[in-house]
Amino acid sequence: QVHLVESGGGLVQAGGSLRLSCAASGSILGINAMGWYRQAPGEQREFLAVITRSGSENYADSVKGRFTVSRDNAKNTVYLQMNSLKPEDTAVYYCNAQIRRIGGMTYRDYWGQGTQVTVSS
Repeated sequence: QVHLVESGGGLVQAGGSLRLSCAASGSILGINAMGWYRQAPGEQREFLAVITRSGSENYADSVKGRFTVSRDNAKNTVYLQMNSLKPEDTAVYYCNAQIRRIGGMTYRDYWGQGTQVTVSS
């Protein structure tokens, strides 16, 4: 089995910062892209950022310049540094990873359980 476990969410004032982490564990043969999404109440899940195995990054316009995605391939971990947080950033944040399991033939998407981020005004 493969698991993604997020940490680092919480309550922060507007203008503050948080750093989310997501560690993949289990029967992992390889990991391609890793990324972050969020979902606010009543809204669809929104793409935020993605980073490839080689380190290429891509961001949604809504977070570009404020959020930074990074990864540690040795630890199978992806991070999201969030600066200049706004109340509209309040949501449940999910990590995503394209993982090939040991014994598997293809890469498939895995999701973390989500971590709540609340930004107060």
